[in-house]
Amino acid sequence: MSRTGLTHRIIPCLDVSHGRVVKGVKFQGLRDAGDPAERAALYQAQGADEIVILDVSATPEGRGNQHETVRRVRAALSIPLTVGGGIRTEEDAFELLEAGADKVSVNTAAVFSPEILSHIATRFGRQCCVLAIDARSQGQRFEVLIKGGREAVGKDAVAWAKEAEALGAGEILLTSWDRDGTREGFDLALTGAVAAAVHVPVIASGGADSAKHIKEAFDCGADAVLAASIFHDGDLTVGDVKSYLLEHQVRVRP
Repeated sequence: MSRTGLTHRIIPCLDVSHGRVVKGVKFQGLRDAGDPAERAALYQAQGADEIVILDVSATPEGRGNQHETVRRVRAALSIPLTVGGGIRTEEDAFELLEAGADKVSVNTAAVFSPEILSHIATRFGRQCCVLAIDARSQGQRFEVLIKGGREAVGKDAVAWAKEAEALGAGEILLTSWDRDGTREGFDLALTGAVAAAVHVPVIASGGADSAKHIKEAFDCGADAVLAASIFHDGDLTVGDVKSYLLEHQVRVRP
């Protein structure tokens, strides 16, 4: 059981750019990883608890999220779907929810206009409002990055998570820039610090290479784990990960 009393979740992540799944290292060197609707359906069949779609080029290119991709993925799924990328306003969130998202994930816009979290939570419910934090290690602290990891803003990630929770964020999607795509394991110091600072669920992201890495993230306080490379490359299925976790007394859904 997680610290919030919820069953631990395994969430495949689809980083999407112009209608295709992509994957890189530290948000760079993106390579094609397939069709998002096909990937989402495959992971649901393997036992995924949720799917996250992040339009990784929307904010850097100054455009909105691709609603047609969201509609195609939604049509292939019956499990919860979170969508992020290019959300600047409450209306952007509304359009994605209308297209089939169950939750919306906001990153850059929330840093510049934190009130967007309150607006989304008030209008659509706190459960729909996810704050995405991309962070890198800076000595003894963790610094927030925006615009797809391209720009540092001098903001402390742990303090920002606490502030966002107070504003209405119902979940924190926490990605380690240092570990993204490296398959070196999660940044457990970052994950543990944020999990200890907030009461809402924390999704750990960045660095998974094995089921053991995923268990480590749960052990240090994560409520859910996001992974991409290990699933896209076919090294492990969601079912493989869940079998390992159940064997090690980590409570997950079948």
